[in-house]
Amino acid sequence: MGLFDFVKDVGANIFKGKDRSQEIETHLREEFGSKVASLKAAYEDGTVKVVGVCDSQVTKESVILVAGNIKGVERVVSDHLRVKAADEVLMKPGQAPVPPPVVKQEEIIEEKPVEEELLSDFYTIKAGDTLSKIAKAHYGDAMKYPAIFEANRDVIKDPNKIYPGQQIRLPKKLE
Repeated sequence: MGLFDFVKDVGANIFKGKDRSQEIETHLREEFGSKVASLKAAYEDGTVKVVGVCDSQVTKESVILVAGNIKGVERVVSDHLRVKAADEVLMKPGQAPVPPPVVKQEEIIEEKPVEEELLSDFYTIKAGDTLSKIAKAHYGDAMKYPAIFEANRDVIKDPNKIYPGQQIRLPKKLE
């Protein structure tokens, strides 16, 4: 099951109105553009359910982290967020993005979930952590911190500005 826990009181403060589902969906579309087709998001009581077709496993993991690192979100359900099949085309070259169909929140849970192996471990930043310290603990080499930063550019905008409770990706294999 694609259920991920986050710290509810930390993260990007994106909410301005009352339609949190729409605000999260807009935020994810702005962040990922054509990398995720048929993107839908539903928010209820601190839980975000995300539906869509991602261009890669890395994008899928990033969508989960970006959604979870929003202030007010404590869980992300990604059972219906999948990676495109090898022969599937999300958009043809030059084609404008097609808006997803209108889907009610209760319809989001109808599809059968797809299980996929994560390419990364998720890590929750603790007080006193730095990317170098995390790299040393996870990879045995503090100088591998740039790889962590690169894997998390969608969540971390500045490698010197991370905060406790924020979740990041730690790739299982570094290139």
